[in-house]
Amino acid sequence: MGRQGGGTRRRLAAGIAVLTAAGLLAVAAPHDAQAAAAGCAGRKVRTLTFSTGSVHVHKRGGYVCAVTVPKKAGTPRTMSVGVQPRGGRPVVDSGRYSYRAGPVTVHAGQRCVRVRGGVDRGAVASGWILC
Repeated sequence: MGRQGGGTRRRLAAGIAVLTAAGLLAVAAPHDAQAAAAGCAGRKVRTLTFSTGSVHVHKRGGYVCAVTVPKKAGTPRTMSVGVQPRGGRPVVDSGRYSYRAGPVTVHAGQRCVRVRGGVDRGAVASGWILC
């Protein structure tokens, strides 16, 4: 019985160590990565960078999602993000935001999409991707 109790304590200590490490990684992660992850489901398939920020593109099943994140978050500024499936209308989010524009999601199926994003005067447009 003594050995079983020690094994339980070791497993508990190891579990606490893993949770503590995960918590520290979450605190140390860059803010833009946290904002992008909070906005879109699925796996990240592209990051489009530009002078004042980046657009993170995720895909899950036939859906494509995008979020624009500024390089310096926290100050309200003009931001936009848009996703357009080939042959469809773009879905756009634009306005004055402090941390991100979006997420915007479209059902693209197997079609290509065009992604755009901007922060202040900096912007990026992908052309047709994910074909």
